[in-house]
Amino acid sequence: MRLDKYLKVSRLIKRRTIANEACDNDRILVNGKQAKASYQVKVGDIIEISFGQRTLKVEVLNIAEHVLKNDASALYRELQ
Repeated sequence: MRLDKYLKVSRLIKRRTIANEACDNDRILVNGKQAKASYQVKVGDIIEISFGQRTLKVEVLNIAEHVLKNDASALYRELQ
């Protein structure tokens, strides 16, 4: 699954267009490297998202095309 779609489906970022812009502006790292929106996310990838001063770091646990809002957090695990 594409990185921008994964960020939207997992609800880490609200809309896919915003996820796409974040990738274009180098605010997303996957496994420590800058990632494009077209990057194919795999289970075990570490994604870092920069929200201004705050950085969110998560590990991909699962990949699914459609997820209910309550189940979205099961797709990733937040890291410190």
